[in-house]
Amino acid sequence: MNEGGMKSGRVILFAIFIALAGAAAWLLMTDGASDERGKYGGRAVTVVSTPVETREFSDVVEALGTARARESVTLTARVSDTVSKVQFEDGQVVKRGDVLIKLEDDEERAQLSEAEANLKEAERSFERIKNLVKQGNASTAALDTEQRRLDEARYRLQAAKARLDDQRIVAPFDGLLGLRQVSEGSLVTSNQPITTIDAIDTIKLDFSVPERFIATLKPGQAVEAKVSAYPDRVFSGKITTIDSRIDPVTRSVIVRAEVPNEDRLLRPGLLMTVQVLSRSWEGLSVPEQAIVPSAGHQYVFVMQGDEAKRREVQLGLRRPGYVEVVEGLELGDRVVVEGTLRLGREGMKVRDMATDVASGAAS
Repeated sequence: MNEGGMKSGRVILFAIFIALAGAAAWLLMTDGASDERGKYGGRAVTVVSTPVETREFSDVVEALGTARARESVTLTARVSDTVSKVQFEDGQVVKRGDVLIKLEDDEERAQLSEAEANLKEAERSFERIKNLVKQGNASTAALDTEQRRLDEARYRLQAAKARLDDQRIVAPFDGLLGLRQVSEGSLVTSNQPITTIDAIDTIKLDFSVPERFIATLKPGQAVEAKVSAYPDRVFSGKITTIDSRIDPVTRSVIVRAEVPNEDRLLRPGLLMTVQVLSRSWEGLSVPEQAIVPSAGHQYVFVMQGDEAKRREVQLGLRRPGYVEVVEGLELGDRVVVEGTLRLGREGMKVRDMATDVASGAAS
């Protein structure tokens, strides 16, 4: 390439460099101008705000618990004998004293009749000797002997009645029976299970609570429980007892609550999700979407006239949809809940759609 060609090439490169430098300068100037317009009077950012409100907050301790019957017994026979009659059905609701099983009792009835006859004879003999003593025709020693015979006859009658009662299996309290495990004509032995009975009009709910919450627990506190079988039903009850010992392995304490169960939906053994409602208080709250986390801190954008100012806040309890603010806001402040991602700088002009809608409705 000759010298003239090289000079013309350098001129072209220089011209291109000048053009690029000018374009960069123009971009910087226009970007600064746009910043100034966004900050001091350009197009406003559209947002939606909501006022800071007070809301009731509560400490809630969550746990898993097991449902237990208020009273629960496995009914058994006290003697060995043959079942003569079964007087209940599986799952039957019974009252205290209802006879459920009768065992063969011919021998026991005969013994009872004999004891009743012996008692009547002992009573007649006692009255005869008593009259003779009054007349002076019998000694007091003879009367004492007859008194002893009379007492023995009474005791034998009581024993005969007890033996006859052993031939009956009755409901010890009002409750719901389980499955029948014997049939008429079968031989039952002592302590053989007959069926179960559970008093489930009230359910005892036992659940474990970590030891750090023990100071917030006391009898009478309200609890709410749910079971997977009835997902839309909340069962309410109250704490009745807190165990006297803390488990050294799990570092937890057993808490017992009672839950009314008049409709008998809950059954012993059910796994229940429990919430203990502890202390309650009124606190400032904002919607969750108003919170802007940044570098380990929490911020909100507070409306001040036609500008949105970023402000750091300290948060308390979180609940679905809202959060407690313990520091940084006052009642009546308006915070941005929609459009926070577009508010990247302090003092940006904003247009609050919430106040615009309210103004339009008022006019």
